[in-house]
Amino acid sequence: MTKSLITGAAGFIGSHVADALIAMGHSVVALDDLSGGFRENIPKDALFVEGSVTDVSLIDRIFTEHRPDYVYHLAAYAAEGLSHFIKRYNYSNNLIGSINLINASVNAGCVKCFVFTSSIAVYGAGQVPMAEDMIPQPEDPYGISKYAAELDLKESHEMFGLNHVIFRPHNVYGDRQNIGDPYRNVIGIFMNQILQRKPLTVFGDGLQTRAFSHVDDVAPIIARSVERPEAFNQVFNIGADKPYSILELAQTVQRAMGVSSEIKHLGARNEVAHAFSTHAKIQQVFPDLIRNISLEEGLSRMSAWVKHAGARQGKPFGHIEVMKNMPASWAGFLK
Repeated sequence: MTKSLITGAAGFIGSHVADALIAMGHSVVALDDLSGGFRENIPKDALFVEGSVTDVSLIDRIFTEHRPDYVYHLAAYAAEGLSHFIKRYNYSNNLIGSINLINASVNAGCVKCFVFTSSIAVYGAGQVPMAEDMIPQPEDPYGISKYAAELDLKESHEMFGLNHVIFRPHNVYGDRQNIGDPYRNVIGIFMNQILQRKPLTVFGDGLQTRAFSHVDDVAPIIARSVERPEAFNQVFNIGADKPYSILELAQTVQRAMGVSSEIKHLGARNEVAHAFSTHAKIQQVFPDLIRNISLEEGLSRMSAWVKHAGARQGKPFGHIEVMKNMPASWAGFLK
């Protein structure tokens, strides 16, 4: 039986990829430290290992005991805006954790392909629509860490023959998302605020644009990528095509939830104003797996799950390293 190791398996996208792998007949080893995910997200047929990608001895033991055919690395703390203020934590988890897995994959000699979820954060500002042939210019520590891991995978293929597939998803949403996290996932934040009868908070004027990608447009392709040798050692943008402003998103979320809420504007934060990408490359390699779920349909699905699951109480992040220039709303949440 094909064996796959998936990191971040208790998280949002990771748990959906784990489901897809089990449906494909893979034996799944699910690694997660439960810092941002939930045990109930892990498929019951997966072998759960609780631990962090930063634990080198644990990683080496997993590879020795299970010898995975494929590695799906989705574990990350993906709060892009917060990454300015948690540099050490960001690089330890998102870069060094990735290197630990790459080293183990090379040393084990059993890994046929290493699948990595990067981010369109690697592109930086002023490059829209973002395309894979552009030179990445990340502007925050999160994007820097993701691009560094991409470069190491390229080097590891050239030096050691480790195959990889790199995906750059963006603004993914859907059921199982941690809607209680106050620092990331604007759709989850909006829905959680609605459930708590709070105003929807928007940074700045709300004219920033993003394309929002339903998880069912993303997870199945990530899972099945190892079946497409033509995808090996390639980089793919993955997600929705149509950008929306944050104000348009707030209105669409309200319609999906069947409410009308106040919109409260907060001070602008340091972020890329416009971020959306092209997907011509992935459409050429995975044409049969492209679903193109509309924002309206995706929000309808997620709102049904959110209403059933209920609101989540957010927790302050406990690893802040720099307070200077932090958005006031976040600083207030930490007190």
